[in-house]
Amino acid sequence: MSKQKVNNLRQRLFRMVSVGIVDDPINGSYDIISTLALIINIGAAIASTFDSLNASYGKLFSGIEEVTVAFFALDYVLRLITAQDLYPDVSPARATLKYIFSFAGIIDLLSFLPYYLPFFFPSGAVVFRVFRIVRIFRLFRINAYYDSLNVITEVIVGKRQQLLSSVFIIAVLMLASSLCMYSLEHEAQPEVFRNAFSGIWWSVSTLLTVGYGDIYPITPLGKLISIIITFLGVLMVAIPTGIISAGFVEQYSRFARLGAGQEQALHFVTVELSAKDAWAGRCIKDLMLPRGILIAAVQRKGELVVPRGDVMLKTGDRIVLCAEALDKEQPVNLREVVLGREHEWNGCAIRDLNISRQTYIVMVRRAGTMLVPHGSMRLLAGDIVILYSKEPMHEARF
Repeated sequence: MSKQKVNNLRQRLFRMVSVGIVDDPINGSYDIISTLALIINIGAAIASTFDSLNASYGKLFSGIEEVTVAFFALDYVLRLITAQDLYPDVSPARATLKYIFSFAGIIDLLSFLPYYLPFFFPSGAVVFRVFRIVRIFRLFRINAYYDSLNVITEVIVGKRQQLLSSVFIIAVLMLASSLCMYSLEHEAQPEVFRNAFSGIWWSVSTLLTVGYGDIYPITPLGKLISIIITFLGVLMVAIPTGIISAGFVEQYSRFARLGAGQEQALHFVTVELSAKDAWAGRCIKDLMLPRGILIAAVQRKGELVVPRGDVMLKTGDRIVLCAEALDKEQPVNLREVVLGREHEWNGCAIRDLNISRQTYIVMVRRAGTMLVPHGSMRLLAGDIVILYSKEPMHEARF
């Protein structure tokens, strides 16, 4: 089999195992089978915990687990084979390692490996069985089908700095409250508050408003401080909750704005990459796009690719650039200017153009090729200059 046929087969396998690509009946069927296998496996594992059901259908449950785990193992092998298509910007060996040590790769491995390990290490069967629960995390792949689940991921990623800050504050407060309660309660309860860190369990259950009641202060001052810390715990837990809530409001407000008659405030430009384009072979996250310019979609060989940051652009890709409105009164605008022989920009370097500081040259189309502009580039007659402006186009100076 030729190298080209091997590559085509590998790419077809990659599209098949990639969740959400349903351009072919085989791809869609594989997604359905994969999801059903996981749901049936989890359902059988839960049902087997009931003694009455396990006594009657134990062999059936064992057979279901054997078949579904074998499918998970096959799925893992296919993902290893197609790892270089998942990470096309690195070498095949590095792409394989990158998948193996990724979160998804570890989950995929633990989905089937603990089932087979007891055959080689019988003494660790109980420990290996605990790891089987990890396979439930494969359900996160359903995110590719539902925008509402994607919103959760986007909110957490977008607000990660604020969330980490709030977690740091909570951790500091836990440590401080533990030390404080040790100082107040050690003499009264030496067996309960034995050292500076023995109050961590109490501080966690108090600050997170769980309140198990197995460890509690008995001195008057300790009770007073405990009341204060409990109130602080309510406030601390409310911080990450508020951050996530604000993130949801922002996301859904953005969706509402884009879907409620704002189409006139958006401008789209479609470009097709050739082998000479600077964007070909680069990931979307590495492109120096001006603020407010978005890649709305990437069309590749008849299928639509979601423009995530790690997607590498390839020759022949059709890219839809979108300028999003900054606010209700002032939209972001894109405009194409065709340079004639008499145009004042003809022969001028981009850095020498007398244009508004609110206006940028996003791209230059020359003889059917899209060029990324830079200061020393000279514009020529026949060039199509794509401009981005924060000002209304009738007020922009160019």
